[in-house]
Amino acid sequence: MTEYKNLLVEKEEAVLIIKINRESALNALNKETVNELQQLFSYYWSDESIRCVILTGAGEKSFVAGADIPELADLDVRSGTELSARGLFLMKTIQNFPKPVIAAINGFALGGGCELAMACDIRLASEKAKMGQPEVNLGIIPGYGGTQRLPRLVGRGKAMQLIFTGEIIDAQEAYRIGLVNEVYPHEQLMDKAMEMARLICSKAPIAISLAKECINRGLDGTLTAGCDLEKANFGQVCSTGDKNEGMEAFLEKRKPSFTGH
Repeated sequence: MTEYKNLLVEKEEAVLIIKINRESALNALNKETVNELQQLFSYYWSDESIRCVILTGAGEKSFVAGADIPELADLDVRSGTELSARGLFLMKTIQNFPKPVIAAINGFALGGGCELAMACDIRLASEKAKMGQPEVNLGIIPGYGGTQRLPRLVGRGKAMQLIFTGEIIDAQEAYRIGLVNEVYPHEQLMDKAMEMARLICSKAPIAISLAKECINRGLDGTLTAGCDLEKANFGQVCSTGDKNEGMEAFLEKRKPSFTGH
């Protein structure tokens, strides 16, 4: 397994666990960490032994506290655009990763950290989590997709409120507005994330991947185009061995054993 300077990576069964490991900087997303995450997700893109990913932060305080502020201080039009482009490319890679990605938000998820969590498919939060897009406090705006993903998750008005005020909200408020899926006691977060990951891993991986594609691409287009994609992917999944196994297991009243083929 490749070694990374700012990431800790381990595999447990079919679950890939990625921990952002810059605890002294509250796991802030500097350029090097963005590049390492991009390399890692690209490396595992076609790895059939991986069926789910958990993304979290090192330590007890922070998932990702934001971008690395010293790297932002000297940005101009060109370098700011380039920085945003790299971050947006990473978020798109995570969003389109063919396996489900669970964010286990163990503390601060601010700015780029909130955007990283929103690029994941499912967000599970510790009761200690704090989330927000406080970029306006620095005279800038979200640059890694926050202005686009936040309104899609919580609605236009609430997203504008959070972005315009720079307000930081707690885990229960994030749950109330639909920004996170579940909130757990801090010490249970990773166990609950693994529990969900194992449940996902027990399902047919091709079906999961095609369903994820339908949801993501459908939200970016019209209802008609999304239904057309669903029709095509439904036909595709009906040609798999996993479909046969799932149907046979149901009729035989046993648990299916999916292979991803």
